Amino acid sequence: MRRDPIIIAGGGIGGLAAAVALARKGFQVTVLERAPRYQEIGAGIQLGPNAFHAFDHLDLGDAARAIAVFIDQLRLMDAISADEITSIDLTSYFRRRFGNPYAVVHRGDLHGIFLRACEAHPGITLRSDCDVVGYDQDGEAVVAQLKSGERVKGRLLIGADGLRSRIRQQMVDDGPPRIAGHTTYRSVIPTEQMPEDLRWNAATLWAGAKCHLVHYPLSGWKVFNLAITCHNDPPEAFAARPVTHEEVLEGFRDVHPRAKAIIHHGKDWKAWVTCDRDQTERWVDGRVVLLGDAAHPMLQYFAQGACMALEDAVWLAELLGATPDAFEHALEKYRQVRLMRTARVQLQARELGTHVYHPAGVHALLRNQLIRDTSLEQFCDNLAWLYESPFPERPNLAA
Repeated sequence: MRRDPIIIAGGGIGGLAAAVALARKGFQVTVLERAPRYQEIGAGIQLGPNAFHAFDHLDLGDAARAIAVFIDQLRLMDAISADEITSIDLTSYFRRRFGNPYAVVHRGDLHGIFLRACEAHPGITLRSDCDVVGYDQDGEAVVAQLKSGERVKGRLLIGADGLRSRIRQQMVDDGPPRIAGHTTYRSVIPTEQMPEDLRWNAATLWAGAKCHLVHYPLSGWKVFNLAITCHNDPPEAFAARPVTHEEVLEGFRDVHPRAKAIIHHGKDWKAWVTCDRDQTERWVDGRVVLLGDAAHPMLQYFAQGACMALEDAVWLAELLGATPDAFEHALEKYRQVRLMRTARVQLQARELGTHVYHPAGVHALLRNQLIRDTSLEQFCDNLAWLYESPFPERPNLAA
């Protein structure tokens, strides 16, 4: 093992994936998690083929596939008319084209895979109740400053501390996150309570006027995940706030009864105000580097937030492992490799919200026509840049 730990601020999916990736390259890693224990808040998460490319690279592909539900379709419905707009087959051709499936998993189950891998690795130290509020550095080391007053020294510091990253705040100083104007309400319902005619093995999107609904099966078909969003211009950001059923219904009064029936089965709703940030070119400050949502927080409309964090983790570890004694070169190469790809996903996620998820009137009719005219082969061609493996088979990582 190489001496002096790499410190990771944040024990979410991205931070733990980075810990696993770096430990496999021989680095000692210390993860500092703000919460009293390691856990993930939320329910379902969609994983494109590029996420499975990353799992395979980390030798966690079998574990990830064991908890996943492999869906057969991406299904797009008109939430106003209840007409099907399109159904994209994700089975034979799609899987052959990209070499991996499209799947959905419970966020907690996915987090658990990385947590167990970290706990089992002798090179990884997991600490909780460690709120990283800033950093100091010199030419020899970096020090993570904890809210408690403790200072944790390491060779590098990775800011994987999410949308409201304290590491990013010190490095970039770009203020609070950008509020997108949308509120997402989440619930999980037993499969037997899902309307029988909607129990599809699909990631289903009902697109309406300034609102949409998403549902898909989870946890071996035991439950359905519901994530529904309306454009209601909330004045402030909040996360995981309990809300009443009436409050949830308010943004979906105009959707078709078939879609609205899904909402009536939801219970224990919690609400999140959707946020992202504008892109920044500054991901590196000396021995400090950003990863995942700390570097490129994005709206949910591309279902790529976790996938991009996993890719970050793989690339960062590969580059540091290739040039362990030249971290400046490795961090800059990582920034160059990841910057444009993540910026493209961030910006296209915003555009998808506007042009696919929430349009009304003629805008919605045009969306329907354009999507219906897109063949499976064209769909795959359009997303080849995203879903094909981003990792070269024989990368010249030190170049």
